[in-house]
Amino acid sequence: MIAMWNGVIVAHSTQTIRVEGYHYFPPEGVDWSALIPSTTTSRCWWKGKATYYHVRAHDAVNHDAAWTYEHPWPLARRITGHVAFWRGVTVEP
Repeated sequence: MIAMWNGVIVAHSTQTIRVEGYHYFPPEGVDWSALIPSTTTSRCWWKGKATYYHVRAHDAVNHDAAWTYEHPWPLARRITGHVAFWRGVTVEP
């Protein structure tokens, strides 16, 4: 799978984990230089606390377009540290 925004590949992996319709990319498949930490967080009743990132490509920024669960609840432990995308970031095979 490849995650792309604004013509830039921001993540790629053959080992994504699909949860609730989103592909979670393992940390080693993410271009961390394209992500800017955000102060945004959210909570999921079964995954726990999500932290967000802005995605940067070609001097444009897509706010809160990526998220991760650094310390998910036990039911979601398989996505620990993985990153998912939305808000216009395309994810395709």
